[in-house]
Amino acid sequence: MGLGYSTLKAQQDDIPFGGGFFLAHLFCTAIVLLADLAALHGFSSVPLSNAAHFILSAVLLLGIALLALACIPLRIWIRTIRATSPLWILASLAGVLAWALRNPFQSLWGTSFAARGRLLQVAAFHSVYAVLHSFLADLTADPSTWVIGTPRFSVMIAQECSGMEGLGLVLVFTVIWLWYFRKENRFPQALLLVPGALACVWLLNIVRICVIILIGNAGAPDVAMVGFHSQAGWIAFTGVAVAFSMATRKLSWVRRIPAHPADSANGRVIGGTNSSAAASEQREESGESPATAAYLVPFLAILAASFVSKAASGYFEWLYPLRFITAIIALWCFRREYKTFDWKFGWIAPVTGAAIFLLWIAPAWWAPEHSASHLGAGLTSLSPAARFTWIFFRVAAAVITVPIAEELAFRGYLARRLVNREFDTVPFSNLTILSVCLSSVAFGLMHGNHWVVGILAGLAYAVALTWRGRIGDAVVAHATSNLLLAAWVLLRGDWAWW
Repeated sequence: MGLGYSTLKAQQDDIPFGGGFFLAHLFCTAIVLLADLAALHGFSSVPLSNAAHFILSAVLLLGIALLALACIPLRIWIRTIRATSPLWILASLAGVLAWALRNPFQSLWGTSFAARGRLLQVAAFHSVYAVLHSFLADLTADPSTWVIGTPRFSVMIAQECSGMEGLGLVLVFTVIWLWYFRKENRFPQALLLVPGALACVWLLNIVRICVIILIGNAGAPDVAMVGFHSQAGWIAFTGVAVAFSMATRKLSWVRRIPAHPADSANGRVIGGTNSSAAASEQREESGESPATAAYLVPFLAILAASFVSKAASGYFEWLYPLRFITAIIALWCFRREYKTFDWKFGWIAPVTGAAIFLLWIAPAWWAPEHSASHLGAGLTSLSPAARFTWIFFRVAAAVITVPIAEELAFRGYLARRLVNREFDTVPFSNLTILSVCLSSVAFGLMHGNHWVVGILAGLAYAVALTWRGRIGDAVVAHATSNLLLAAWVLLRGDWAWW
């Protein structure tokens, strides 16, 4: 594995991006997307047969292969496969084995209390009952249906509530993290943190179910099932992931390199009057630029605030202003670093933003009817003052904090981090096609059902960024798109676009 990684790393500057393969990949993706849309909206007169499904699956696999060839040429794939043998063979066998075992492992979930092998479901059911029976006098539990709750509110502990998904996510995260930082950690000491992380996420899943029942029993079933139910799992996973990463980097018995090395013999001073030395030491110690926080913290603050606001909301996210407030605080904390950025912009920025706005609302031209949305009903239920306040913060976030935070994270950090580990040394005008495409895909996937337009928007903002090499162009283009979209929503009352 080390030889294959070194081969790719040594040749990363010589790897060309296959534009033809990428266009062919987009063509295959478009075929599958159009076929799915036709079947979904009833445009196809004949339902998709098994043969059609097979053909579309083959086209999708071909598209994936073309994308792989676009990113890395075939000759390097072959060289890497030879260099990593027999590791890639073992990995392929492990993948096939995991696919073959998916049905047996699904027996861990089920609906029968007497079935064997459903230990997680049984443990979750009885753990929730053990926690809640001292808090709720009228708590009832039916082992035959896995239903637990009160006469006012109850839930069924099914597949999603067994904790298997959280355990799988944490296991994958911890393994990847330890592999990536394998040089910085001691083994087998670091492996002892993995079962601890798994135990924590499973216990947090029990807490999640208990809180759902308590919220629903208190008279807020929408908050329990719509908001908290959908966000609590991700909050737990994020918390465990952050705690695990901090433990591997701070615990002296796990970390091979001390978190705060001292060199008293040489009289080295860290912090205070020798900040440049501290920054160099931080870069040398972690391998990451000390500027990383300035680029990522505002975006992470918005994500954390969204977890909290969605978890405390039902169909209407009444705590949305929290996103704007946390982002402003994060941006203020790094205001000194931002003074060195080039925030100037030219005509290309608003033009790009307007073009993305027109592309974003293009579906509205052939479907003029407003889509159903809970946002309009939620705003109607507010008083005029509260409604104005909520809309003010929503527009302010869309036009100010979101463009700055997302451009810093995706174009400022990720697009350059894919070029060089010391990303802050890479000029914006030197981004590669591969780094722009991958960062734009990540940006697009963050936009849910609008992921296709999101990817195109990411590409457009990256073009605006590289045109003059200024972060200001990307931010203003992004802000223009969001401002025009906000005006569209407010003037037409088409709340589904928000």
